[in-house]
Amino acid sequence: MTAQRLNIAGNSPWEAIVGYSRAVKIGNIVAVAGTTATKEDGSIAHPGDPYGQTIQALQNIEKALTAAGAKLSDVIRTRIFVTDIKHWQEVGRAHGEFFATIRPAATMVEVKALIDPLMLVEIEVDAVLS
Repeated sequence: MTAQRLNIAGNSPWEAIVGYSRAVKIGNIVAVAGTTATKEDGSIAHPGDPYGQTIQALQNIEKALTAAGAKLSDVIRTRIFVTDIKHWQEVGRAHGEFFATIRPAATMVEVKALIDPLMLVEIEVDAVLS
């Protein structure tokens, strides 16, 4: 028997254009796509503030996880993309506020740019439901 697939939409205007889902759940696995500080109206929250953008991105991720029946404690891996690695402490502090006791495997790398020049941080996660 094949596990049922659940596609979860987010609030990014790029999902339909590019053809992806905010998150996909198959069986007990949930993959959350690269998520930024996109507000409900599709605009970017906290321009110029890497800490604020990280908080918003993680809140968006938590919302997608909840829609998939998962929670932050199910996250086993995070990947963080920043447009300026000099902001690693601000981004890391926000990440730590969400994951200090969960402690998923994590990676942070600098990238040249994200899809919108206002975006400073993009995060993706993998979760396994227990």
